[in-house]
Amino acid sequence: MFRNIYGLDLGTYEIKVFDKKRDYIWKEKNVIARKDKDFLYAAGDEAWIMFEKAPENIEVLFPMQGGAIAKFNDMQCLLESLLKKERLFYGGAEYLVAVPTDVTEVEKRAFYDLVYHSAARAKTVRIVERGIVDALGFGINVNRTEGIFIVNMGGGSTEISILAHGGMVMNRLMKLGGEHLDQAIQNLVRHHMDFLIGRRTAEMLRQDFGIFEDATCTTINVSGRNLRTGIPQHRDIPVSMVRAAMKDPLKECVSEIVAMFERTPPTVRTGIEKNGICLTGGLANLKELSTYMEESTGLTVKTTSRPELCVVEGLQKIIQDKRVYRELTYSLLDGEYKWFR
Repeated sequence: MFRNIYGLDLGTYEIKVFDKKRDYIWKEKNVIARKDKDFLYAAGDEAWIMFEKAPENIEVLFPMQGGAIAKFNDMQCLLESLLKKERLFYGGAEYLVAVPTDVTEVEKRAFYDLVYHSAARAKTVRIVERGIVDALGFGINVNRTEGIFIVNMGGGSTEISILAHGGMVMNRLMKLGGEHLDQAIQNLVRHHMDFLIGRRTAEMLRQDFGIFEDATCTTINVSGRNLRTGIPQHRDIPVSMVRAAMKDPLKECVSEIVAMFERTPPTVRTGIEKNGICLTGGLANLKELSTYMEESTGLTVKTTSRPELCVVEGLQKIIQDKRVYRELTYSLLDGEYKWFR
């Protein structure tokens, strides 16, 4: 009997799943809503709609933080809910999970336990490094390419990976992502204008203005709360303030990229200078981010039309190729993991 295989990319703010039997990729927000701190009221996109709008007795939670599982029980409940929501969900399936390399053994084990010890009734769970999957999704032959520089900028973290000949040379997971840019925008608006805006409003400002692209308008009118009077109102937020808020977090990210490149072995570094930086993750959609990184690092920066799907598309390629599946994935239960570690 044919056993289905699911590929899971558990992002901080979005879950992407590849279903082999349906040959289909679907995604939902990585968020749940609990009523009275116990009852699961909503999950996924339904819970995201309630973010910053829910009444006091409903709490909206994000089980993932900084690329790692922060609330294991909530994350397990969310995953089970989303998988069962798919009408063609199959029990006893195999699962392939993309995990960050630069996390502790306990955090890595949590990804495995999340799926294996759940109502999903997983037959087997295998692990693959996210940097490798990212490169495959980008369209790179990881086994034959010397010097691959992957920068995955997501909602809650940025993973910087350097690969060569199918292996991980260096890796760094930074607790810096889209949420940190949004928080910086909120803080600057609050400090200079005594005006409180929500995170979703800050995200909208970031996406509309970009980094230094010529904007069609210099201000955007948004709703918020006047901190002096406590009255809700609308205010014009200037583009200069939004971009000033993003400057320091982006500068920190670029500094880490440059520092890692300088520590790279000479032969691998030559390959990177030839191939450039591959920019992936949801934050890669930020307007003119690739141009900013090119000017800041001195390296060519390339991205794809759908950078947020690079990891799950890489999982799709691994699952559809039995040879690659055996070579690049491993289980935490057998001797392969001990050798890998």
